[in-house]
Amino acid sequence: MEKSLATLDNGTTCSSWNYSGQRLATGSVDGTLSIFDSGDPASTSFKCTSKARVGESGVVKVVWIPPLFGDAVACIDGNGSLSLWEEFAEDAQAVEWKHSKSFQSNSAKVLDVQFGVFRTILKMVVAHSDGQVKVYELSNPLELKIWQLQAEFQNLTDSVAKLAKASCFSASISWNPQRGDGQEMSFVLGFNSDTPQLNSSKVWEFDLDHQRWVPVAELALPEDRKDQVFSVAWAPNIGRPYEVIAVATHKGIAIWHLGSNPDTDGRLSVERAALLSGYEAEVWQMEWDMSGMTLATTGTDGLVRLWQSNLNGIWHEQAAFEPTT
Repeated sequence: MEKSLATLDNGTTCSSWNYSGQRLATGSVDGTLSIFDSGDPASTSFKCTSKARVGESGVVKVVWIPPLFGDAVACIDGNGSLSLWEEFAEDAQAVEWKHSKSFQSNSAKVLDVQFGVFRTILKMVVAHSDGQVKVYELSNPLELKIWQLQAEFQNLTDSVAKLAKASCFSASISWNPQRGDGQEMSFVLGFNSDTPQLNSSKVWEFDLDHQRWVPVAELALPEDRKDQVFSVAWAPNIGRPYEVIAVATHKGIAIWHLGSNPDTDGRLSVERAALLSGYEAEVWQMEWDMSGMTLATTGTDGLVRLWQSNLNGIWHEQAAFEPTT
């Protein structure tokens, strides 16, 4: 039997579970950030415990910061501004969510933001509407106000090349969620833009020796490299000798296998294992389960779809349902 987890406010535009699944953050069209808690770890019922006013232009995306760095979220508002909000509890006073940091940009809007941790150092990747990608590093793990810009580049396979200012409508970033020993940190990024060279999803890895980010793979067939990317999702890896990454374009959802051993040029092998198609929908968001075996997708058709592969590696749609209100 279906059971309601939480009652969201009218005008809710986005939501995000924290890493343990015990807290839910939502953003609304009136610019309110809301935090929901269960109160009881065994309970599946969540109630709103805090609200904060982010801005007047609405909240379009909420992302939790990794738990090692406290209870905090990043918010992107309707004007494309990025801000960090942190939970504070002083003495016996009620818990409050307060503004911690804003990231200013001259004209470009923030399209997506995601966090990754490398050797206890928090990194943040931000994709902008002018095609620029910025990587920030938290200077003090106990102070969310002080960030250092580590790198700035464009989503190009030739990391030396640079294009004129682009116009990007959306972007999607996904970090490698389970980096093994000896691996450098990496993420995948794709754009939906008017500049074809930026669009195709590229895997970026940090070159520790040269202290720079380099593209190590492109997740697109030669004839598909201009296709606009709507969403990317890097799967957790439990014992596979390769990584699995999902990339959504107007042609469907491609499941890619990414090798772990670079060639002489430092590039990783890629193989498109499947193309999940057969429905006319633009994908908005994709999420993997903890095992990296089931992919959940949502899109313009209003349905939540679950995808799995069988023992022979053949992908199929396991279920599709319409969320109820």
